[in-house]
Amino acid sequence: MDLQSLIADIHALEQQLLEFERKYGVRSETMYAAYVAGEEPEDDAWVLDFGEWASVYKLWLRRQ
Repeated sequence: MDLQSLIADIHALEQQLLEFERKYGVRSETMYAAYVAGEEPEDDAWVLDFGEWASVYKLWLRRQ
């Protein structure tokens, strides 16, 4: 992956993270810490989103 592609990927991931943060009113680093600690979302309907959100956040960390 060249530098330009890497930067574009980081920006795309940041947009996804912002969408989740706006939807749930929680910062990504806070959600990820809770997710890694095994905490369940307060609503069962959020489980799939939180799994995806955690994946996006982990990938964003690796790209950084």
